Amino acid sequence: MSAPTRTTGTLDLTVVVPAYNEEQRLGPTLAAITGHLQENEGRWGAWEVVVVDDGSTDGTRDLVTGLADPRVQLVTSPRNRGKGNALRLGVAASRGARVLVTDADLAAPIEELEVLDEALTEGHAAAIGSRSVPGATIEHHQHRVRELLGRAGNLLIRRVAVPGIRDTQCGFKLFDGDRARTAFAASRLNGWGIDVEVLQHFRRADWPVAEIPVRWAHQSGSKVRPLDYARVLAELAALKARALRPADLLAVTLFLLMAVALYAGRWVDPAGRYLPDSLQDQNQWEWFFAVTADNISHFRNPLFTDLQGFPDGVNLMANTVMLGLSVPFAPITLLAGPAVSLALVMTLGLAVTATAWYWLIVKRVVRQRGAAFAGAALATFAPPMVSHANAHPNFVILFMMPLIIDRALRLCEGARVKRDGVILGLMAAYQIFLGEEPLLLAAMGMGLFALAYAVVRREVAKAAWRPLLRGLLIGGAVCLPIVALPLAWQFFGPQSYKSVLHGDNAGNSPLALLSFAERSLIAGDRDRANALSLNPTEQNAFYGWPLVLLAFAIVVRMWERTAVKALAFTAVAAAFLSLGPEFRIPLTDTVLPGPWALLAKKPLFESVIEGRVAMICAPALGMLVAIAVEQLAATRRLSTQYFGTLAVLLAVLPIVPAPLKSVERTAVPPFIADGGWKSYVGKGESLVPVPLPDPGNAESLHWQTAADLGFKLPGGYFNGPYGEERVGIYGASPRFTSNMLRDVRYTGVAPTIGANWQAQAKKDFAYWRAGVLVLAPQTNDGVLRETLEKLTGKPGKWTGGVWVWDLHDGS
Repeated sequence: MSAPTRTTGTLDLTVVVPAYNEEQRLGPTLAAITGHLQENEGRWGAWEVVVVDDGSTDGTRDLVTGLADPRVQLVTSPRNRGKGNALRLGVAASRGARVLVTDADLAAPIEELEVLDEALTEGHAAAIGSRSVPGATIEHHQHRVRELLGRAGNLLIRRVAVPGIRDTQCGFKLFDGDRARTAFAASRLNGWGIDVEVLQHFRRADWPVAEIPVRWAHQSGSKVRPLDYARVLAELAALKARALRPADLLAVTLFLLMAVALYAGRWVDPAGRYLPDSLQDQNQWEWFFAVTADNISHFRNPLFTDLQGFPDGVNLMANTVMLGLSVPFAPITLLAGPAVSLALVMTLGLAVTATAWYWLIVKRVVRQRGAAFAGAALATFAPPMVSHANAHPNFVILFMMPLIIDRALRLCEGARVKRDGVILGLMAAYQIFLGEEPLLLAAMGMGLFALAYAVVRREVAKAAWRPLLRGLLIGGAVCLPIVALPLAWQFFGPQSYKSVLHGDNAGNSPLALLSFAERSLIAGDRDRANALSLNPTEQNAFYGWPLVLLAFAIVVRMWERTAVKALAFTAVAAAFLSLGPEFRIPLTDTVLPGPWALLAKKPLFESVIEGRVAMICAPALGMLVAIAVEQLAATRRLSTQYFGTLAVLLAVLPIVPAPLKSVERTAVPPFIADGGWKSYVGKGESLVPVPLPDPGNAESLHWQTAADLGFKLPGGYFNGPYGEERVGIYGASPRFTSNMLRDVRYTGVAPTIGANWQAQAKKDFAYWRAGVLVLAPQTNDGVLRETLEKLTGKPGKWTGGVWVWDLHDGS
């Protein structure tokens, strides 16, 4: 690089013009700039123009050196490195008390310098020309596509880098000279993203920036190409990454490692390992991902399929298929298979959820990064979360919840209600496609917290309720049109149902809140956990008595804090609600009504497994622990630090999760895997596993995904309607033959098969449009085989590792 020859002293104004192959446009630009400054020397004082030749290959350099005005300086770069590098060189060479940066096309006329200068005179450190604020005039628009790309880019920039600035890329900016030289010297980007990086520097240094409307006209010959928009996005990503603190990167890395460790057994062989504590849910969720990918790839309705529950089908929207992830992950599902896709979703989803809680805790609860990490880790890897990690991605992939909570809190502040309401509506709509029940539970948790906070801080609640209500109404207006059709399909479409009943024992025992879950590494108690829960996937409490005691101590010690009071109420209220409509006092025969009785029969709540309400306690306890850890880190008393930290460790260590159990997966019979079924199942027919798949035995769903969903199945594992009242049940509506075959499988006793059973079987086979019956080796398969021979009137055929009965010959 060659530097200009300069006299000593400080000038009033420097105009920096980056140029690359601008031989055709630079001459008129320099004439306009120098002419204006010469005519108004009383206004602008001593000035200079610094042209930075960014490795031009035309006559740009000669054009500048050929000018007779010594106040026009040339700085050169040996090769083209981008606008960012050119501006950095030009500003470094400047001497002005104020520095104007303008593009070589002078799209904003030099006369607009007047309005920018007024902003600096008023005390701003920078004034940037804008095409997007009220008062701006665009005399000649860009091509429509480029204009749309620019707007999309500005929106993204506002979201990730410099919120509040509408137009960062307008090439007409006036800076305080010393601050400009400091900011540009600290910059690292060489491309178009330099504007964002410098403005971000001003923001972080708390130097005020004014966005000023200007006149602007698109000039032909722009150097911005379509690929440059992608380069700007890449530079923004690099800028965002550099802005992260090392502690934040460490936290995210640790969360990912923790998630991988939890699913280590699956990752040994994602397609060949099974989580036995998922019961049949792994088969079900892999099927959900597979059928969504299949529907997308064949341009079919993603809200319905008849591959299960044939011929009635399955209302996929009424089942938690997580379209918000199963749709974007469809390419991975199609390429690598649903087992890999599901394993990836659950592992990454858990890590991202922990990261989101960490972000919220840092932003809203504590500043100390270690404390935030402890709180987020507890919120994400608490025992109920680990229990659901076996089988229910919709209850562990909760990264939207912290974002929704933060947006609701922004509404309470009342600063940008319209914008925040719109964003909240979009977030809620997306969460509905991830899981509606978790959203309902989150709303309950936020409601409990808000109620407690309002009681303690009435003046805050009085100021917050109006903007909050307005924002919620705006959010609802945005959300409802997006989800109206899918929700209408869910509640009124084919195979919709009214509610799913879970029985009278779906609440938690009080002991479950104090006991340890099966997968707790140190204190896990399988027998006790199973005795106090519905099954291994529904261990919804199990926080352990040491953590409960620690939380109690934190609340007592920090009771003066409003947030602690509200968090404590939220956790206690959620714990009581999770007990169900009634609960028994431990070690007695006394049964008391529970507060859930007030909600149990209400719409939406009637389908909730009430024990899951205790999951609300996880983030509340995490935040309490984060507050305590930050307080310990701030204290100067070593004894308090030591014993306090020891108490936290002793409370948390017993519930640290062990990796989820995994076993070798049951092999798919060659009859299915090798395609032998294809000669038995015609168009519009189904393959009937014996017994039919149901929530207790859904291995045939794995057969179906292994066969690329090539055949349809009657029965299945899903939620569907039963009877005229359309009550929700798990699995297809039972038929006489399906019930009988299931009973034979589990009891080993077959009924006497006569003409009545044969006639009923023929009727049921016809309803299922059965092409073939398939009996795989299993418990009581001998009795099942005899039963099928009597029902069909012929022996089965052993082929491909299974017994088959071809139903095409009239049998």
